[in-house]
Amino acid sequence: MPDTPENPQTTGTPSVPPAQDPGFRSRHLPGTPAGEAKGMLPGMALIGMYLLLMAMLNAFAAMSGKFGLSTAKYSILGVCTLLVIGVFGLLRLQRWGWALVTAGCLAMAAGYFYGFHRTHIAPYVIQGLFAMLFFLYLSRPEVRERLR
Repeated sequence: MPDTPENPQTTGTPSVPPAQDPGFRSRHLPGTPAGEAKGMLPGMALIGMYLLLMAMLNAFAAMSGKFGLSTAKYSILGVCTLLVIGVFGLLRLQRWGWALVTAGCLAMAAGYFYGFHRTHIAPYVIQGLFAMLFFLYLSRPEVRERLR
């Protein structure tokens, strides 16, 4: 008796070459063209919620005068507005929203690192590392291939 399984479909290897396999396209192998992988990754939603919260807190702080009364107040409001617009674009899986949020994460990380350099307050480093982690997550190919 030969050492072959009773049911050849249970071995996990297709019996036809990949060029003739009709289910090849539906398995979403790596290298899937942009827009074919559907749905949002959980990390994208988490980053969106965090950035909405941070933008809201910074906007309220700017309006109450925590950043001074000079032009810094208006630049913070402008950046917060762009970040909120970008987050809503990212949640709709638009490339322009992804670009705004990715640039916002990088700018936020740079701002926190600069704040630590000037004041030596330790939480600035932690917030800067979180923003850099978000930037690196958004740069992954798995995230970019889900955008339209």
